[in-house]
Amino acid sequence: MGVTHFEEARRYPVAVGHFDTRWTMLGEDAGARTVGVRRIEVAPGSWTTPAHEHGRGEEIFYVLAGRGLAWLNGKTAPIEGGDCIVFRPRRGAHTLHALEPLDVLAFGPREHDEIPRFPRLGHLLAGGRWVQSAPGSAEGLPVQFVEEARVGAPELPATAGDRPTTIVNLADVEPVTAHRGRVARTRRNLGRAAGSRDTGLQHVEVAPGGESAPAHCHSLEEEIFVVLDGSGALVLEGGAESGETPVRPGSVVACPAGTGVAHLFRAGEQGMTYLAYGPRNPGDMCFYPRSSKISFNGLGVIARVQALDYWDGEE
Repeated sequence: MGVTHFEEARRYPVAVGHFDTRWTMLGEDAGARTVGVRRIEVAPGSWTTPAHEHGRGEEIFYVLAGRGLAWLNGKTAPIEGGDCIVFRPRRGAHTLHALEPLDVLAFGPREHDEIPRFPRLGHLLAGGRWVQSAPGSAEGLPVQFVEEARVGAPELPATAGDRPTTIVNLADVEPVTAHRGRVARTRRNLGRAAGSRDTGLQHVEVAPGGESAPAHCHSLEEEIFVVLDGSGALVLEGGAESGETPVRPGSVVACPAGTGVAHLFRAGEQGMTYLAYGPRNPGDMCFYPRSSKISFNGLGVIARVQALDYWDGEE
C-alpha cells in the first residue's frame, strides 16, 4: 500500500508549442503497479496531450475544475467540473483543450506493451521508442509533444457538438446508498454511466464516522483512490501493514492486488468524498477477512471459507 498527495508527488511542466501544462505523477508516487493516475493542470488555450489513440488501454478522465473541450476525431464536445470522460481503445484519436484553467485527473492501466498511435504525426510510440525515425526530442520533453508542437494545434470546429454518451456529469449519475452495519456510503458509478468496459471509476461519499466498505483485498484488481473532500483514515488489516493512515483532500492511495492486506476508509467528523478507480477483471477474487467470505467476481458467487494453516492436515 502507498500514499502520496497532490502537494508531495513529483510534478513537471510541459511547455512547447500549443502545450502549457503541469503534470503530477500521482499513481507512480503512490506505488501503483498496474494502473495509474496523473493530474494534468492545463492553461487556457492549451491542450493536455498530442491527439492519440490507444490500441489496448481504456482511459478515464475526471474534471476537477474548469471548462474545456473533449476532442475526438476532429469533433468536440464541452466539458466542465464534475464530468467523467471515457476514451475507449481503437475508437479514434483524442485529447482535451482548455477554454479556461482546466484541472483533470487521467486514469488508465499501465500496459507495458501498449503502442499508442499519433495519426496527425504519422508515428507510433512503441516501448518508449518513437517509431519511424523522428527527430530527437527537445531537452527534457517527451518526443510526442515536441513533434505535435511542430505540426501545430488541432483544428477546432466553429461550434462544439453535442456531448456523446461517453461524457457524463456527476450530477446526472444515479446515487446508490448503502447503510449496513458500519458501512455508510453513497456511490455513483461514473465509469459505467459513461460506457467504460475494461476499467471503472466511482464517486464515493462516506457519511461522518462511517466506513466505505467491508474490509477487503483483491487478488488481481489493483485500486487507486483520490480524496476530493473531507478527511478520514485509510484502514489496513493484515500483517505488518495493519493500522490507520490519515487522509485529506488531495491524498492519493494505491492498493496493489495480491498483497493479502485488506483495506477500507473510515470518514472523519465531516465525512469524506473520494474517487475509486480500478480494472474490471473477471478472474478477480475478493476476500473479506472479517467475515471469511470470498467473492468470485466473474461468476457472481460469494462463499464463506475456513481459514487454515498451511500445514493443516498435512502432518
